[in-house]
Amino acid sequence: MNSTFLKTFLIISFSLLMVGNISAQNRKKTKKIDRVIAEGRRYIGTPYRYGGMSKSGIDCSGLIYNCYKTIDVTLPRTAKDQSKIGSSKTWDSIRPGDIVYFKFKQKGEKWYHAGMITHAEKDDIRFVHASTRSGVIECLLDSYYMNNVKKFRRVIK
Repeated sequence: MNSTFLKTFLIISFSLLMVGNISAQNRKKTKKIDRVIAEGRRYIGTPYRYGGMSKSGIDCSGLIYNCYKTIDVTLPRTAKDQSKIGSSKTWDSIRPGDIVYFKFKQKGEKWYHAGMITHAEKDDIRFVHASTRSGVIECLLDSYYMNNVKKFRRVIK
């Protein structure tokens, strides 16, 4: 066997091995994202309760905490503290499974709110969150929410 053939064979074999590994990593990541989103959707209809962590009542950060716990990612308990975890993402780079954080101001008070992106296409971004009025819902990231987005974070690498 000549050395050129052997070198070519080794390079092609290594490349195929790497592609296989990347593909397996992408499948694992996709499964985690699907699992987190499915968990968030299981809470739809759960009433809102400040500090709640269960199907009998849950708040926004409790929902995010519980969803990511299903894939062995432990986040802080509050939305403000959760917003410091993971890598920052821009509007152009968000994907399902990312967390969106909002900062609202009303009558001199500020508060943080969290939701999880369930669908992300150019003009169609949806998220699941625990609304104080409606409990856990999945809704469109409309102008009201868009105007109050503080940041996006990715915790599933």
